[in-house]
Amino acid sequence: MFELVFLGTSASAPSTKRGLSSLIVKHDEHRFMVDCGEGTQRQILKSGVGFKHLKHILLTHGHLDHILGLAGLLSTFMRWEAIDEVNIYGSSHTMERVEDLVTGVVLRGGKPPMAINMLDISPGLIFQADGFHISAFPVDHRGSSSLGFRFEELARRPFLPEKAAALGIPSGPWRQSLVDGNFATLPDGRLIDPDDVLGEERPGTCLVVVGDVGRPEKLLDFVRGADTLVIEATYLNEEAQLAAEFGHATAESVARLAAEAGVGKLVMTHVSRRYKDEDVNAEAQAIFPNAILARDFDIFQVKH
Repeated sequence: MFELVFLGTSASAPSTKRGLSSLIVKHDEHRFMVDCGEGTQRQILKSGVGFKHLKHILLTHGHLDHILGLAGLLSTFMRWEAIDEVNIYGSSHTMERVEDLVTGVVLRGGKPPMAINMLDISPGLIFQADGFHISAFPVDHRGSSSLGFRFEELARRPFLPEKAAALGIPSGPWRQSLVDGNFATLPDGRLIDPDDVLGEERPGTCLVVVGDVGRPEKLLDFVRGADTLVIEATYLNEEAQLAAEFGHATAESVARLAAEAGVGKLVMTHVSRRYKDEDVNAEAQAIFPNAILARDFDIFQVKH
């Protein structure tokens, strides 16, 4: 299971109700921030998420409304947050701008008290941990070398406690060994095969996060089958020409992508201040009923 906490959902400039682009993805003890618009650290405090474990920052692209918050956040980390390291991930184009911001503005030739690792990444696997991994894929947005991110849990076989009870398997390391797919020798000497207590393999949860995108239809293979797709919906279809001119998507276009890709839920973000929430939802839901426009501090659980 993944959990999403939206910190900023406005496009280009903040509004009275929406901050600039940022969200946090949680998985067990792991925390990943995706984008860090101006004012993000205040949104973190207001959300109650806090800064603990927040050492991975994934950037979709280097436009200022998605990275300016790094300056304040890193400054705070360097002053009073007990974080051993910060890992910032982005394409080469993005990391050039981040390098200018961090070294030229935040550090100004100084040495930070913790490691700040600026990681130039390409499409493919970028992070791996027990039970899940993250891969990046290319996204078209005004020549910015943008990236989207696919979070995927590994497939697993569920433990069947009723079968374990029928076999008289006590709680403790024996059950854990079987959950891990290993044989277990019980205190009475019996050898238990994990197949005796594990169900059929189930696919893990899949979450896809996309920032700004000019051609949503080109993402079909990268978002296919996701349990939840998070993606911008800056414009309504009545201004589709304006969306195309600025390399952004409409609520209708991302809803069509969600429908064609067979995703479970569509969560829209990065919306223009000119629209009402209900109008954005109506346009998307007419094509893909399980669509919703996120608001700042909304929390969503992503399960398969």
